[in-house]
Amino acid sequence: MQQDEFAGKVVVVTGGSRGLGHEMVQAFAERGADVVIASRKLETCEQVATEVAQKYGVRALPVGFNVSSWDDCDRLVETVYAELGTIDVLINNAGLSPLYPSLEELSESLFDKVVAVNLRGPFRLSAVIGARMAAGEGGAIINVGSIEAIRPQPHALPYAAAKAGLHTLTEGFARAYGPKVRVNTIQAGAFLTDISTNWPEGLQEEMEPKIALARCAQPSEVVGTALYLAGSASSYTTGAAIRVDGGWA
Repeated sequence: MQQDEFAGKVVVVTGGSRGLGHEMVQAFAERGADVVIASRKLETCEQVATEVAQKYGVRALPVGFNVSSWDDCDRLVETVYAELGTIDVLINNAGLSPLYPSLEELSESLFDKVVAVNLRGPFRLSAVIGARMAAGEGGAIINVGSIEAIRPQPHALPYAAAKAGLHTLTEGFARAYGPKVRVNTIQAGAFLTDISTNWPEGLQEEMEPKIALARCAQPSEVVGTALYLAGSASSYTTGAAIRVDGGWA
């Protein structure tokens, strides 16, 4: 990977104001990319945008949007192209895995919300942005998936099903928009983001013996794979799911 290959590129990160998204925003901005921080709370996006613009001297565009809304996804795309002119990398990172009392007590509205955030929104963004990339200079789309897609647990079953669908979209969009657009998935394991503070009691201790590295990951440990999949080092990689899960058994 060339040291300056992201300089001047435009990288859109959904869910970019915290957790894995925040780490990826910082990493691309540090390497000279202009970044779009897109998340539900505009104020938080604005804070991150100010932070990275001052720290790295890049353009940072905050956009408040609801990834589960088809119209909001379209508005995000139009806003970025109007303000920054292009999109070189899309990272579908925004996700949702709420707790529920039991499978039979899971409400229809919560099920629909989980699917909308984790699957419907990434579909719409990939379809619209991917088409523009394919018609232009090309680009890369990175979906942040989950080990749950292949190792589903009862406490996160709708999320697991949506992430399995996201993996399917990865291969489908890679075929639809290749050869100019590469589409890949980071299949993430257990990361200690702010969301992990709401895990059920004892879940981390239950998971770690199942992991070859015997620990959950720090958020910054997603960065290397994201940079790889966005850059020239992965020029012959598309339609792939790369496990970043510490060796989950």
